[in-house]
Amino acid sequence: MKRLEEFFFEPNCGHNKLKSEKEKKQGCSKPKPGGASGGCAFDGAQIALVPISDALHLVHGPIPCAGNSWDNRGTRSSFSTNYRIGLTTDMSEMDVVHGGEKKLYRAIKEVVERYKPSAVFVYQTCVPAMIGDDVVSVCKKASEDLGVPIIPVESPGFVGSKNLGNKLAGDALFRYVIGTQEPEYTTDYDVNLLGEYNIAGELWQVKPLFKELGIRILACISGDVTYRQVACAHRARVNMVVCSKTMLNLARKMEEKYGIPYFEGSFYGIKDTSDALRNFARLLGSEELIERTERLIEREEKRIKEKLQPYIEKLRGKRVLINTGGVKSWSMVSQVQELGMVVVGTSGKKSTSGDKERMIELLGDEGKIVDDPNPKELVRMFKEYDVDLLMAGGRSKFVALKEGIPFLDTNQERIKPYAGYDGMLILAQELVRTLYSPVFKLYRRKAPWQSL
Repeated sequence: MKRLEEFFFEPNCGHNKLKSEKEKKQGCSKPKPGGASGGCAFDGAQIALVPISDALHLVHGPIPCAGNSWDNRGTRSSFSTNYRIGLTTDMSEMDVVHGGEKKLYRAIKEVVERYKPSAVFVYQTCVPAMIGDDVVSVCKKASEDLGVPIIPVESPGFVGSKNLGNKLAGDALFRYVIGTQEPEYTTDYDVNLLGEYNIAGELWQVKPLFKELGIRILACISGDVTYRQVACAHRARVNMVVCSKTMLNLARKMEEKYGIPYFEGSFYGIKDTSDALRNFARLLGSEELIERTERLIEREEKRIKEKLQPYIEKLRGKRVLINTGGVKSWSMVSQVQELGMVVVGTSGKKSTSGDKERMIELLGDEGKIVDDPNPKELVRMFKEYDVDLLMAGGRSKFVALKEGIPFLDTNQERIKPYAGYDGMLILAQELVRTLYSPVFKLYRRKAPWQSL
């Protein structure tokens, strides 16, 4: 990792823009011991790239690295299923002694001959990085010999957190993939989505809106996307950064090299979905498109608000605690507030300073930002703030259930899509179903012997 230092400073981050020149030189927060406990850099790189569905993803390292992170996200694809194949070089003690470069080359050759992929992403993990395996050179030689793009992803877990791994993945795409192929044709309304993973099919919730407006999603990086679409992404007219932690550095570099403007947005909630569509229309610069977008927004907002009304009556005033990360830490606050719910707190552990600024604006004086949402802190907040429901990932599930608090999975493992106008309706239905489940009344009732 020769250029690791540059990933600790993102000049276009809203937080860094407000810093003094002296503070800017200090860069962003450096990794600290324990910083990778929520996912290491390798994990983050895989999360960002594995949804490139017709490519193969080969983990160069001991087999636990591949097993720990394989297929742990609910990303969906309408293309190939190659991305769901788990591949590893399974490094052993002998490879540590003698080096793993020859083994890596043989593994690349075998998977190319067996599966005929559009490309192979090779992930460097901690062990080959520490023994000095030159993954970049092996990939370059294999690509020349086999005639298939072999993309090195320098992402040893010890360099930092999952969020740093997201940036390393974006850098690999920028250096080795984007701009290497040309689309069959281009239009004035070609756009990219950066940091949208199509979890539970969320991209498919908003895609019909783009189609109706005549806007073509050239590449969704990375969700329901092919290698070729990513390679052609440099011909888009606008980029939208859906998850700022993931791809803000990629958006900035594409703006600098290809002149593609970008904005940060979200598809969670009615207001944020409408704002995202308006931003696309504005940046694409067509008055006719702007008018068409406003007509679509007016129609869709009216339609979905009528459908939401019976659910809002059941959800209004219910108190919710949100423990999730990234863009969802603030966009889901906005989403449930539109349903009339009261957000007593949201997690800021994996959020950027920009994310936290949005949280403060949405939460007001009453809501709390929880920087360390450990089980003990969650239980304290359940009791102190009279929480009716916890929205979080699977790790917090049993904390909530043991306390008799209804729980809704909103993390990467979920099976329901919550994005776009129709996603808002699905979320409302799931919230009502969870909150009013009779099982919690039974659970809270005293056992017969407790009343004696």
